[in-house]
Amino acid sequence: MKRLVLSLCLFCALLSGAVAGEAKYVFYFIGDGMGQNQVLATEMYLAELEGRIGTKPLCFTQFPVTGQCTTFSTSNGITDSSAAGTALASGAKTKNGTLGLLPDGSAVYTIAEQLRDAGWGVGITTSVSIDHATPAAFYAHVDSRGEYYKIGTQLAASGFDFFGGATFYHPFPKENPGDAESLYEICRKAGYTFARGYTDYQNKKEDAGKMILIQEHEGLTDDYKGEGMIPYLIDRSLDDLSLTQITEAAIDFLSSRHNKFFLMVEGGAIDWACHSNDAATAIHDVIDMDNAVRLAFEFYLQHPDETLIVVTADHETGGMALGNSNYTLNLQLLQNQRMSVGELSGLLKKLHEQQGRKLRWESVRQLFADKLGFYTTVELTPDEDKALQQQFKQLMKGKAKKVKTLYKELDGLTASAVALLDKKSKIGWTTGSHSASAVGVWAIGVGAEEFTGWQDETQLAPKIMSAVEK
Repeated sequence: MKRLVLSLCLFCALLSGAVAGEAKYVFYFIGDGMGQNQVLATEMYLAELEGRIGTKPLCFTQFPVTGQCTTFSTSNGITDSSAAGTALASGAKTKNGTLGLLPDGSAVYTIAEQLRDAGWGVGITTSVSIDHATPAAFYAHVDSRGEYYKIGTQLAASGFDFFGGATFYHPFPKENPGDAESLYEICRKAGYTFARGYTDYQNKKEDAGKMILIQEHEGLTDDYKGEGMIPYLIDRSLDDLSLTQITEAAIDFLSSRHNKFFLMVEGGAIDWACHSNDAATAIHDVIDMDNAVRLAFEFYLQHPDETLIVVTADHETGGMALGNSNYTLNLQLLQNQRMSVGELSGLLKKLHEQQGRKLRWESVRQLFADKLGFYTTVELTPDEDKALQQQFKQLMKGKAKKVKTLYKELDGLTASAVALLDKKSKIGWTTGSHSASAVGVWAIGVGAEEFTGWQDETQLAPKIMSAVEK
């Protein structure tokens, strides 16, 4: 029933189109690595699950205003996340690797900083670490995106009301860590309350002046580094923090303290999945971000004359192609994948450690049947089966190749197995890095009409500021 009501409300919103007025509530969603084909693959995958060819629209793709934007940086035709994040946060291009600084070294003035200084509440959230490139682009100014500790100290100094994500990627500096304070302690001294998990947030929110919501973990010590991300949707358990919970907490925290607020939400794990060329995992995390967008849309329905929602991406990752032969797609095969390629690689490693030289192909075959649907619902040709068995033999000889992606090191066997499932689903990849593809823009609410057409990503931040300065 709730979904039906939401669909009817969205239909009415589409009929009304963009709204004139002054935005008091701004939502800025950034799907890291989420190119147009990642979005389309998700919608076509959902339609195939219903037994038909076509699309099942996501919430944000039904917004009345759509556009596209280019993503190149000042130094490269293909941007990285720090340069792209800087452009999206400030309207200024910079060189790859640089965060919050122009090529000449001068600092940009991000829209989050501008709105903070104007008395707005500000929230910065993500599904990866809160000191990663895209979230950091809204508050940090450093020569290199790899200066995680320095970025974290600038987070503490930002004075923003709410941060949410996995944790800190590096809570201590890489050099002389024993001589430095933990970022956790620095943030506490700056007035931030840490909540570990959504339940902990609910228990602490009333007494918190400023909040940092992170993934719950064992130990709760200040040297906790974590994996740099909350679990992918495909891997997530009920006990894990989710991007939807982070978004819900941010809206709750900001709206209870401010009559105007800005909230950036990054679907950061989409990029990580695409760096691994893992289509099923990427699709699930596009759905995960769309679920967060739905919360913002529900807020918009309560404040239609005062809210602006903008959804975009910083760049495309992986060069995802829909179709690799014979004018067909078979995306529904991806439903057989039960976990990310990283988790599957970890399972195989554990199995190998437990059984050692006694490990047999039959056990690995069963693993692929359980987690990828191979040999059951996903048929393999004799040649495909033979290729996997050859890699298994190399694994047992200690000669297995390693596949290093930007954020993971995978064994060659599981990487090949997931690549085979993608191939049979008719998805192709051109790279394990970023591409120069234009990305989509979707908008609804106050000032949304300005986001239509062909544009550069540097134009989005000024358009947002224009919507709040009428």
